[in-house]
Amino acid sequence: MEKRSYPRLDEEVFWDRLPNGLTLAVIPRRGFSRKMAYFVTGAGSLHRKFTMDGKAYCAPMGVAHFLEHKLFDMPGRDISAEFAAMGASVNAFTSYDMTAYYFSCTDHFYPCLRLLLEMVTKPYFTDESVEKEQGIIGQEIDMNEDSPETKIFEDLADRMYEVHPVREPILGTRQTIAQITPQVLYDCHRAGYRPENMILCVVGDADPEEIRSLAAEMTADMPCPQVVMEGQWDEPLLCGSGESHRQMEVARPMFQLGFKCNPLEMGERGIYQEFVGDLAAEVLFGESSELYLRLYEEGLIDPSFGGGLDTVPGMAMLTASGDSDDPEAVRDAILAQARHIVETGIPEADFLRMKRSTLGGRIRGLDSFDSVSFRICAYHFSGFDYFRFPEIYESVKAEDVQEFIRQVVVPQRCCLSVIEPKEETEI
Repeated sequence: MEKRSYPRLDEEVFWDRLPNGLTLAVIPRRGFSRKMAYFVTGAGSLHRKFTMDGKAYCAPMGVAHFLEHKLFDMPGRDISAEFAAMGASVNAFTSYDMTAYYFSCTDHFYPCLRLLLEMVTKPYFTDESVEKEQGIIGQEIDMNEDSPETKIFEDLADRMYEVHPVREPILGTRQTIAQITPQVLYDCHRAGYRPENMILCVVGDADPEEIRSLAAEMTADMPCPQVVMEGQWDEPLLCGSGESHRQMEVARPMFQLGFKCNPLEMGERGIYQEFVGDLAAEVLFGESSELYLRLYEEGLIDPSFGGGLDTVPGMAMLTASGDSDDPEAVRDAILAQARHIVETGIPEADFLRMKRSTLGGRIRGLDSFDSVSFRICAYHFSGFDYFRFPEIYESVKAEDVQEFIRQVVVPQRCCLSVIEPKEETEI
């Protein structure tokens, strides 16, 4: 395995790519008893349409999340109980652009890793188990319909995007998951869970060569079909309808504001663009910004307020969200502050201070096994070695942040999603 050192972070990573295409990343944490493993595929809810071995497929909405649930099913076994018996905590999640399976433990690490690799690489689906899961996930969908945190983003994405599948719910709908069959799951597993589309990341005091040997053994029989995932969407940059309002059981109005950005490029250029967007959020409305302090003093925002750059392949948006009795006033204040920054520039001292602060936050995040694992995997699919982030962050120029604000933080690229308290009805 190739050992790469990152002196600025006092980190080292053992990297490898198996003959079947699987990427390995092992981050040593000498002397720690806790270990964590992430096994991740670059297939999420966006990747419903693909061509495999020359044949076109279009899977139902929600299939990636459905597949995540079903890979915990093995005939005659309780996978969660097997992990628990070894003292391990296991979980999984599906996002727009990837699906991750992970565990942490202090003992029995290699048996746990073998079990994780087995459950993800050896799918087992039956008509009966799929039908049962449709009921379980249907209940989860119903719960999401009552979740303000979920609906506020779904409403925003639906308003902002015309074509990009970020406007589709990750879980799908009851109607779409009813179309999922064992064959659909087998096809999507074969297409998305190819070794070349996956990464295994381990953080802890573990032997890189032993991990490599086990991964090679357990993934030797994985199929390697020729697959092309849909990844280009002809999405306009201007927003159509600017506001979305709905009523739900909330104590105070909630809002999420979005500004539509150009999609990020791959590799180092894309990471630079991401960091520009992050710093734009910090300059505009970060906790130490002039605008944040003023809005807080005026009572327009509270500690729930925050934001940043949200990205998935083919999509990026600058967001700000929180609770406010006047979301439109917050939006107008951010637009006005953007115009002010474009006209007057960003004071150098303020920019350097914010830059150091945000960089420090990312460095502190390396203390978390979970954060390190997630970021290594997520940035791998963007074509970037995450531990190189300090040099990229430090290279960000104030004029690029100012230009980002000039282009992006304008009414034509803006949408606002609001959830208001339900009005009481008289009896």
